[in-house]
Amino acid sequence: MALHLLKLCVGPATVADLEERIARNRDDALRQGRDPTPFHITRMVPTRAAEIAGRGSIYWVIKGALLCRQGIVAIEPFTDADGIGRCRLRLDPAVRAVSPRPCRPFQGWRYLKAEDAPADLDAGTAGSLAEMPEALRRELASLGLI
Repeated sequence: MALHLLKLCVGPATVADLEERIARNRDDALRQGRDPTPFHITRMVPTRAAEIAGRGSIYWVIKGALLCRQGIVAIEPFTDADGIGRCRLRLDPAVRAVSPRPCRPFQGWRYLKAEDAPADLDAGTAGSLAEMPEALRRELASLGLI
């Protein structure tokens, strides 16, 4: 069974902002001749990396609500220029909206079991939550209605 990570998304105020940042970073990497695969760097390597890499996702908490996820393709420990150990999470470029839920702030990342992860929003279903504006989904989730 897959294991996921839960992480605060610092900077973007919406899922669209996150997608724009990913696109901007991809374009910059291509211009500079670097690998355009999106990644996120953390200080610590997950001890349960084998359960996450290639099977799990990083679920992003944006402005107090768990709103979306990206698949984790690989987990790569490395040492930075200052000699400090770090971890690069290579991510799927696709951002998938999930059923929103409020989430209190925390530091670092948390493990998220598959059975506790919110379901993806299905954009193909008429009248689905995916068709609602993000702000409305966020408000309904904060009220406990979805």
